Amino acid sequence: MQLESLKMFVDVVETGSFSRAAQLNHVTQSAVSQQIRALENRYEQRLLSRSARQVTPTPAGERLFRGCKEILARFSEVEQEIREQATEVSGTCNVSSIYSVGLHELHSLQKNLLRAHPKVNFRLNYRRSDQVYDDVILGAADLGLVAYPQARAGVDIVPFREDKLAVVLPPGHPLAGKAKLSMSALAGLPFIGFDREAPSRKGIDKLFRDKGFELAPVMEMDNVETIKRAVELGLGISVLPTPTVQQEVASGSLVAKPFAEGSFTRPIGILVRKGKYLSRASQAVLDAFKSNSQEE
Repeated sequence: MQLESLKMFVDVVETGSFSRAAQLNHVTQSAVSQQIRALENRYEQRLLSRSARQVTPTPAGERLFRGCKEILARFSEVEQEIREQATEVSGTCNVSSIYSVGLHELHSLQKNLLRAHPKVNFRLNYRRSDQVYDDVILGAADLGLVAYPQARAGVDIVPFREDKLAVVLPPGHPLAGKAKLSMSALAGLPFIGFDREAPSRKGIDKLFRDKGFELAPVMEMDNVETIKRAVELGLGISVLPTPTVQQEVASGSLVAKPFAEGSFTRPIGILVRKGKYLSRASQAVLDAFKSNSQEE
């Protein structure tokens, strides 16, 4: 039995048509019929039900169809692996990331990746956290980056890094001159945070609740840039990952202070679909993520 026969059978089932399967395989309709007849003779039973309008698989045909799809998909992966071994690492890697990670934490990584693998096309898309999971599960993204990663069916999580959290204030705030800030001093102050359903917001809320304090949100934003602008305007304080405010702290438009209670972090995870074969380009990006994580 040849792979060409299996592919023709799959095409007939998927299109419901012998003529359309013949077109896809650049053969005559008679050649497709002969291949299907040979398969039915091999298994001594009918695999397809033929009607005037459509061709549908029998129960045995449905089982063969599922098996053929798996065989053809795996063979395609093996071919790709073999071809890639003989060539320079190249190709496209699609990465979906939440805004605060993609914008502020991947710049140096992208430059290092470009130097090491100039033919790798790194495509970064900014998405909400729930959309990042969907992109990875559905195959729209090869890798995903999220904060406070949660186990989900169909997804593997690779630890990336831990972002230190800091209290962020405008320079003229009464607490801006203190070396460290306690949670008790922050409870009740106007607070500007991420949207209520964002994992980063939930993680920060839990951090305060676990210490017996509640934040008093006056504004909720969907990304870190608008939060920073609101804090700069003196509309409230916030708690943000330090990498996201480095530029503003350096320019003096914001002040970032550590917590008096200790160091708190925001975990970042890399999402990979379970069982997914990563192209060499995507594997190179994943390896760069892992290497960058170890350097932190």
